[in-house]
Amino acid sequence: MSEFGVLGYSAAALAFLVLSILLLTSWRGRLQGGLLLLATSTTVLWAAALAAQAAYHAIPVSLIWMAEVLRNFTWLIFLVKLAGPPAGQDGAFVKVLRFVRLLIILVCILLLVPFDDLLLFQAAWSSLDVGLDLRFLGQVLLALCGVALLEQLYRNAPPEHKWGIKYLCLGLGGMFAYDFYLFSDALLFRRIDGDLWHARGAVNMLIVPMVAVAAARNPQWSLDLFVSRRMVFHTASFFAAGIYMLLMALAGYYIKLYGGQWGTVLQVTFLFAAGLLLVSIFFSGYLRSRIKVFLSKHFFSYRYDYREEWLRLIGILSGREMDMPLQERVISALAGIVESPGGLLWLRDEKGAYDNTAHWNLPEVGLEANTGLESLLAFLKRQQWVVNLEEYAEDPDFYEGLELPGWLLNIEHAWLVVPLIHDMELQGFVVLATPRVRQTLNWENMDLLKTAGCQAASYLALNQAAQALAEARQFEGFNRLSAFVIHDLKNLIAQLSLVTKNAARHKHNPEFIDDAMRTIENSVAKMNRLMMQMRSAMPGENRSRIELNGMLRSLVAERSGQKPAPTFRPASDEILIYADRDRMGAVFGHIIQNAQDATPAGGSVEVGLRAEAEQAIVEVRDTGSGMDETFIRERLFRPFDSTKGLTGMGIGAYECRDFVHSIGGRVSVSSTPGAGTVFTILLPLAFRTTIDEQKEIH
Repeated sequence: MSEFGVLGYSAAALAFLVLSILLLTSWRGRLQGGLLLLATSTTVLWAAALAAQAAYHAIPVSLIWMAEVLRNFTWLIFLVKLAGPPAGQDGAFVKVLRFVRLLIILVCILLLVPFDDLLLFQAAWSSLDVGLDLRFLGQVLLALCGVALLEQLYRNAPPEHKWGIKYLCLGLGGMFAYDFYLFSDALLFRRIDGDLWHARGAVNMLIVPMVAVAAARNPQWSLDLFVSRRMVFHTASFFAAGIYMLLMALAGYYIKLYGGQWGTVLQVTFLFAAGLLLVSIFFSGYLRSRIKVFLSKHFFSYRYDYREEWLRLIGILSGREMDMPLQERVISALAGIVESPGGLLWLRDEKGAYDNTAHWNLPEVGLEANTGLESLLAFLKRQQWVVNLEEYAEDPDFYEGLELPGWLLNIEHAWLVVPLIHDMELQGFVVLATPRVRQTLNWENMDLLKTAGCQAASYLALNQAAQALAEARQFEGFNRLSAFVIHDLKNLIAQLSLVTKNAARHKHNPEFIDDAMRTIENSVAKMNRLMMQMRSAMPGENRSRIELNGMLRSLVAERSGQKPAPTFRPASDEILIYADRDRMGAVFGHIIQNAQDATPAGGSVEVGLRAEAEQAIVEVRDTGSGMDETFIRERLFRPFDSTKGLTGMGIGAYECRDFVHSIGGRVSVSSTPGAGTVFTILLPLAFRTTIDEQKEIH
């Protein structure tokens, strides 16, 4: 058994060494943490000394007894500190605790006395091995003190603190109980049982996890131990699976042993069935939920690993982990927090009414599900609580002022109502179904559900805002198109009105008739294009290369009937741009028209064209009334702001600049009140590269 003793004490020394390192690296200077670190460090030395003694038998016995005393003394002082009341308090218990502390110190001092080396002691008790008996008796007393301190510590701890120290009490209680049994047996039979002594190392190794869990649950002991819940879950699952397979193998062995000639067949069949059952159990959502609840309840300070929960929540809401509509993802994200299998979602619409808009793993509810919600909505807005429907059924008075509709209480498996609060407004609420494993809810569940509900509500609000924005943009596009169409119709009406106005005077003039027919043909063509644009609900563009000398010359000629007649100063070379011909012509025509409208009949309107630095420059210069800088800066290009009263749309200049910008150009205006205005349009040049393009231009 000495080999087992070497392994057991070595394993205990290694385990306590790891625990001591963790405590040392996270120690914040607090007394309780320092005493715990001292106790674990002393236990490392004790276990190492006993491992060396079991392996080489070279450690003096006096050092072994010293290690025993120091180990017990440090653990007992740590327990005295834990069991003691806060500073400044006094009473009978404090006096008893002081007596126990004094007793521990005296016993430890006596155990350190080398009785065998004292001549007086040898002369008085020469016929008896009293020194060894006293050592055994002292160890028994120390073990009793340890058990008594642990009992008082657990008994006097407040109920909310027992959860944090129960594993410490179990671990150290087992250690002191084993020592009591070991040394009581030694005191009775005047010798130490070798098997009990060698097994003691493994026994002490087993208490390390319990001490570590207790330290992790008590931050004042300064152990910032983090163990992944996922790792603990998988480790516990594999550990349970190992025990299960070990038991099944044992059962299979006995089946083969007593099964006669069918033994092997029965053994193989039994083991296969056992393995199949194990795999089925691992795929059971119910069992997985039970394991998670058990581990969270008994091994962690909090029920949730908040980092993992938050990453999971954001992953689901953002659509990275689930390919489903946002509303269903919201239900799934909240349901996952409490292991709920499904739920229903109610959202507020633009009119302020709340409707059932989504369901996940639960059947749809009828139209009545949107009625009788006044009390629930008011309660959720006022309190922002998570409503437990089971608790409401048992004690409705707890939810003061809340009256739930009957159809909600009758929904099968309905369990929790989670409010979705965004910007202090109730965006909606989610009804979650009862989980596979019944859970006891506390503040942690409720706080996490409310916080997650707020995050989900922000996603829903953002989604609704995006939908509203998309609809607004569609209406904006349609309204903008309508405004542009009306503006173009106004210009067409103005041209046709001019024809009818001059018809009475020039109707017998063949040139006037020809000019009028061309004007009508152009108007009909433009109206047909407008009709096509209206059908497609967006302005259509057919870009091509345009030669500006020819276009501007034609536009100037078309508007020569209105005074003052514009003049054109062409470029010396051919100038090409790439744009929609109709819209580009409308831009130039509008600017020339505005210049004529702003200029008296005796004034002048000049259109000039030139090319500089790969840009076509078109200038429309008039000697009209002009504009001040404030008007140009604040009103000229603002849509629906017109100086022409009811006859103006206020979008002509805006449309011109918008179109020029869309093809990579710029518009600038310089004006002086009473002197005139210059509109300058800069457009990127286009270059001909093929014979076909030249033919297309001409």
